[in-house]
Amino acid sequence: MTTRQLQDRIIQLKKETDTCILAHSYMTADVCEVADFTGDSYALAVRAKDTPNKNIIMCGVRFMAEMVKMLNPERRVLLSHPSAGCPMAEQMDKELIQGVKDAHPGYAVVAYVNTTAELKTIADVCVTSSSAVRICRAIPARDIIFIPDINLGTFVRANVPEKNFLLLQGGCPTHARIGEGEVLAAKSAHPDALLLVHPECRPEVVKHADYVGSTTGIMDYAASSPAKEFIIGTENAIVQHLQLRHPEKRFYALSKDLVCNNMKVTTLSDVYHCLVGDGGEEIVMQESTRLAAVRCIEEMIKYGG
Repeated sequence: MTTRQLQDRIIQLKKETDTCILAHSYMTADVCEVADFTGDSYALAVRAKDTPNKNIIMCGVRFMAEMVKMLNPERRVLLSHPSAGCPMAEQMDKELIQGVKDAHPGYAVVAYVNTTAELKTIADVCVTSSSAVRICRAIPARDIIFIPDINLGTFVRANVPEKNFLLLQGGCPTHARIGEGEVLAAKSAHPDALLLVHPECRPEVVKHADYVGSTTGIMDYAASSPAKEFIIGTENAIVQHLQLRHPEKRFYALSKDLVCNNMKVTTLSDVYHCLVGDGGEEIVMQESTRLAAVRCIEEMIKYGG
């Protein structure tokens, strides 16, 4: 069976099974092409609320599927590949952060969406990479424990100097492995290209950027910019997507090592097996956990997330 034939079969099956397919932007193009919606993790969870389908397949990683379930408790939610986790989301647990919280009374816990449902249960507010600066400015608390990404936290702290931030040593290993040397090499190889990076990158990378933003923000910036060449400082799937959408422009990976193996574990075959009933993993969550975890997302929405 060819890729196109398998995609056609998946499209047929999702109609027959009343299934909505969500694909994070870091998925490969063949998976994104069969999805009903593609985008960032939080945007996908929200979009799922507007669909009538009783089944949802999340092509991404576990915390994303958990968030879909949190916002869509009446739906059957499947994670397309059971071993697709997020190292950053798994770096900190509830007990650790509760201890930090107890040691710093009066501090608000601001949790990046890249956290487990369990950890969200003790967070005061959730943020995305695109809303973190805005929400940290808006919340009443002056003192903030920002988890788990120290690089995103450092970026937010620089843009919200009126607040006091406690940052912990966590973060995305994919973005964090890139250093200033790769930036200088890429800019030397492509001197006319603009550098667009994700705020999960290290500060020494971010300081060279022409634009810093979320995955969607990077894609939107590249689409609207009159520039013709771009170095992309986030997961390399975005380079592929931009090349396909804008063939008249040139897109270069900041590093060949900007690859998330957890994202890449999901294949078109995994999606197919979810639809025929012998693949994926259904996300099951206790209602008490869901209600406690969803509160920080409701607070995010309240403050403009």
